[in-house]
Parts: sequence; C-alpha cells; structure tokens
Amino acid sequence: MAQLSIEISDELLQAIKLPAVEASTRLRRELAFRLYEKGLLSFGKARELAGMTRWAFHDSLGEEGITRRYDVEELEEDIKTLEDLS
Repeated sequence: MAQLSIEISDELLQAIKLPAVEASTRLRRELAFRLYEKGLLSFGKARELAGMTRWAFHDSLGEEGITRRYDVEELEEDIKTLEDLS
C-alpha cells in the first residue's frame, strides 16, 4: 500500500486552531470533502479517506453545503441492491 505523508509545521498547525488530538481527523475530513467537491474523488473513496460511514459522510456533505453527485454507476448499484433485497 502506498502512503502519502504531509508535513505541517507547528506554526501552521497552531494557526489552524484545532485541538492537537482532533487535527489529524479533521484535516483528513476536510481534504476528503474538497476532493469530492472538485470531482477528484468518488463518494466512496472520499468517504473512505474521511473515515466515515456512508450516511455520516452524506450528512456532512450537506452540512458543508456540498452538492451530492449521483452518477449512473451509483444508480445501477442501488438498483442491484434493491433487486437483491426483493
């Protein structure tokens, strides 16, 4: 598995004004929101990066004012799920 690390100076981390214990999680979520918003990550991959459940990520997008895109692939997946359930 490839890993990417981003170094943030102590000065910048303090400027972000987040508690140290919360900074890593919040920064991952912010990155996930913005990459999804710009179309650089799918919903599933952005949710994975954010470390959130599908529903929590969906709700958070709304709180952030980010429009949820719903593409043909997701529609087909949902239709298959409904067919499997019936």
